[in-house]
Amino acid sequence: MQTLNLQVNGETHELSVDVRTTLLDALRQHLHLNGTKKGCDHGQCGACTVLVNGKRINSCLTLAVMHDGDEITTIEGLGGSDTLSPMQKAFVKHDGFQCGYCTPGQICSATAMLDEIKEGWPSYVSVSLVGEPELTSDEIAERMSGNLCRCSAYPNIVDAIIEVGDKS
Repeated sequence: MQTLNLQVNGETHELSVDVRTTLLDALRQHLHLNGTKKGCDHGQCGACTVLVNGKRINSCLTLAVMHDGDEITTIEGLGGSDTLSPMQKAFVKHDGFQCGYCTPGQICSATAMLDEIKEGWPSYVSVSLVGEPELTSDEIAERMSGNLCRCSAYPNIVDAIIEVGDKS
């Protein structure tokens, strides 16, 4: 067992976990933050996406002990039922979900993706490797390709991301 401090959604949590415990399992089983979903458990669906130090990761592919002291933000930390984040509001407005299973990972990923664009990170489809990438449907599709939606709410998800991206 390993003792670690996880900074999750602005709160410090001291946990004692097996060194093989994934960050996803630490969040769900030890901290009871069930917004982050376990989809494929192989890093292929994106349902487990969280933000670590502001960058999106698949929490099923990383060990909790690797994030001792890191700032972790889950869907619960982006906003609550009374204080939705701009991305959460846009997903509701544009019906960017159907069954809702992938929605927390989609929202976390989309939030970080907009930060990547602001920071000028190019993607495979970016027109230029320098300067700020444009927020196009192709750019969003490429950057969100690691987040799958079995219900196929993709057009609505893209509309939500464009709305928030245009306002920021």
